Amino acid sequence: MDKKLKFNVYQSDKYIDATLFQYGWEQCAPMHSFGPAKRNHYLFHFIFSGKGRLDSNDSTGTTRHYKLEAGQGFLICPGQVNTYHADEKLPWEYAWLEFDGVKALEFMEMAGIGYDKPVYRLKKREFADSIKNEIMYIVDNPAGSSICQIGHLYLFFDALIRSSASRRTTPAGNLKAFYVREAISFIERNFDRPITVEDIAEFCNLNRNYLGKLFKENTNQTLQHFLMYYRMNRAAELLKLSKLTVAEIGKRCGYPNQLHFSRAFKTIYGVSPNHWREENKPL
Repeated sequence: MDKKLKFNVYQSDKYIDATLFQYGWEQCAPMHSFGPAKRNHYLFHFIFSGKGRLDSNDSTGTTRHYKLEAGQGFLICPGQVNTYHADEKLPWEYAWLEFDGVKALEFMEMAGIGYDKPVYRLKKREFADSIKNEIMYIVDNPAGSSICQIGHLYLFFDALIRSSASRRTTPAGNLKAFYVREAISFIERNFDRPITVEDIAEFCNLNRNYLGKLFKENTNQTLQHFLMYYRMNRAAELLKLSKLTVAEIGKRCGYPNQLHFSRAFKTIYGVSPNHWREENKPL
């Protein structure tokens, strides 16, 4: 492997609250650039040394330009157009994590960064090591268990929030967040039944469109997508750990029609249930 680049794709296990997709480290060449491009998930870079520039669209469609240096970071949000360039004389060295999940938006807001505020700044320079150590543990241990890697992802979130110069706290007793938790709780208890978004809204005693808006604002994904995502997450566990047929697993995850189940699974994992099972046989 190139000594100036480390790159790995996360294992197939997906977690609901927060999960990894890919991660890496690079000592960039002068003027090295990436983009313009969009991401499907959150992507955070932390700069160890050197300098560079981020060109990122904000929510108005305006491209903003940010000069960045060691000890800073930058966040790219899902669907956001961006380009970033290494400096000509002092190219940056950085590491990155691509992640997503129900809690991802909340964690980024607590760290004080987001779509219109992509630049991360430290409260104190000495806090840089705690963030760097957690990222590099993940980068340097691609063979670690998924539980271990997700554990260090949470430690990274904690370090990011604690060390942020623009740290925010989440107000206690937020009614909107309560309804989102209630919707998730209903899904967790009933995903094996053919429930719909209407059923979830009825349980929460809210209008479907209003609940959908709250859910999108708090999790950055639609309620329909989360319901599918949760079911396919459970389906993947059964595919990996049981000998049930694909049809039986589909029924246990709320899909009595095997064809509909297979289509939904491929939407989330990119391959058919049988293909995924073959690639993820336990050792």
